[in-house]
Amino acid sequence: MSERECNNSSCDKSSCEGCSSRQQPAGFQAAANAYSCIRRVIGVVSGKGGVGKSLVTASLANQLAAKGYKVGILDADITGPSIPKMYGVHGPAEVTDEEGITPCYAKNGIALMSINLLLPDESAPVIWRGPIIANVVKQFWTDVIWGDLDYLLVDMPPGTGDVPLTVFQSLPVNEIVMVTSPQDLVQLIVNKALNMAEQMKIPVKGIIENYSYFKCPDCGKEIQIFGKSHIDEAAAELGLKVLGKMPVEPAFAEAADKGEFHKVENAYLNVEFE
Repeated sequence: MSERECNNSSCDKSSCEGCSSRQQPAGFQAAANAYSCIRRVIGVVSGKGGVGKSLVTASLANQLAAKGYKVGILDADITGPSIPKMYGVHGPAEVTDEEGITPCYAKNGIALMSINLLLPDESAPVIWRGPIIANVVKQFWTDVIWGDLDYLLVDMPPGTGDVPLTVFQSLPVNEIVMVTSPQDLVQLIVNKALNMAEQMKIPVKGIIENYSYFKCPDCGKEIQIFGKSHIDEAAAELGLKVLGKMPVEPAFAEAADKGEFHKVENAYLNVEFE
């Protein structure tokens, strides 16, 4: 692990005192690490698993990094972490007694923190109960030295359980992006996640559909292998913006498998953050 991959913090304790993430937390919110200055926190959520949420998270992070922003990814999917592998980053992350945990860094400068960067064996299963998992995610906010970030993207596990609840309550989430797939249950699934966000008073940026179609490499025809998309109708009924329709793209999967996702430019997304 190079020094750049594991130690790239650019702010110190004194320079972070005036940062918005260092202000007095509201309600159940936890204070950020003393060496962190994070301007905006974006949650990436889904109502069900297997919709490519991590791919969307990494794609958005790449886009922001390419624009010159300082970006981090908090991998909150403790039992199914995939972000480090996608970027070809391995631990262990450095842990100090006083400052906290130093994130590792992708080759395009994105700061990463995941349970896989702390385990002695990346393939070891995490067999923990919900409250313990939720507390670890909270520590990724309070104990990790994120340094100076414009955006922290939180890749959350699917559903509306302990971890999403902890993130919404403990972190100052500015808005969320929802990820789904083109199936008949899409509206019901999105509704559940949307209702949770509304109850937690978290603004919803919009919705992204993955697996919208597959483009034949020979004739270029778009084949809807997962059925006809209902994303436009569902989004209109729910009052959401459609932020992108992503096809089944073998090149993205290949880059993730090789640990080279930092090279991916996902042109199918149309998201502008403040």
